[in-house]
Amino acid sequence: MSETRAASPPITAGAEGRTALELTLLGAIWGGSFLFMRVAASEFGPFPLVEARLALGALILLPFLWQARAQLRGRIWWRIAGIAAINSVIPFCLFAWGAERAPAGIGAITNAMTVMFTALVAFLLYGEQIGSRRLTGLVAGFVGVTILASGKTDGVSVWPAALAGTAASLCYGIGINLAKRHLTGIPSGAAAAANLLTGSLILAPLALYTWPAHPIGTHSWVSAVLLGVLCTGVAFVFYYRLIARIGAARTSTVTYLIPLFAVLWAWVILKEPLTLTMAIAGGLILVGVALSQARPVAPRT
Repeated sequence: MSETRAASPPITAGAEGRTALELTLLGAIWGGSFLFMRVAASEFGPFPLVEARLALGALILLPFLWQARAQLRGRIWWRIAGIAAINSVIPFCLFAWGAERAPAGIGAITNAMTVMFTALVAFLLYGEQIGSRRLTGLVAGFVGVTILASGKTDGVSVWPAALAGTAASLCYGIGINLAKRHLTGIPSGAAAAANLLTGSLILAPLALYTWPAHPIGTHSWVSAVLLGVLCTGVAFVFYYRLIARIGAARTSTVTYLIPLFAVLWAWVILKEPLTLTMAIAGGLILVGVALSQARPVAPRT
């Protein structure tokens, strides 16, 4: 039976302006997550900080989970738990660990590798076409990470944080592919909420065991709350609303804004320097992201 679809409303200048504003705001919020991790990680430690982030983010997204509760039964929760470990728990902990050891911009720059790792994992595990342009983008991105890892800040090498951020981005690339293939049919907001909720339950024992014995300062608590509520919960609401309105491909362009805002916030608020190594590496990685997002050109007929 054929289905009659209503014509899509024309895209007005006002709608385009609103989209640009929301993408910029989302980039600013997610860029701020690296600032908040940098502030709070040293007092909380990686596991307690990530536990706070996951639990608070899940709390904000619980209405999405409640609406889709009929679709989340039985074995699907085992799939969600496995994907949550790969797509949230491990990468969040890696980024928080790196934030203790290097400027906020290091983690944000390596985070941009997620797009390239997503394409690479899809090629290696599922045989998706990668194309010469995407392959060039991957090479540019890996060269950028190598340059980034070779740098120093205040005489201290940043390679451990760069390596942790790269590993976290690889986890994202794997997790995105798994979610795309094993969580189909579940509304995106509900899947995100279930991901954060199960992730917080997985990490809770380790977070409680390593919870700091010393009092945690006000600045760290504020940063942890903003990381969970704003950068995880509220940001996902923005993210899925944008996907519904303009599609996943255009929404993914926020990847370009996150490292720029992360470096800006760290420079303005924490007085962290932008080194030449960071600038060159960030430029190469963003070029790699641009190339890796390119669609293969269809042959002319």
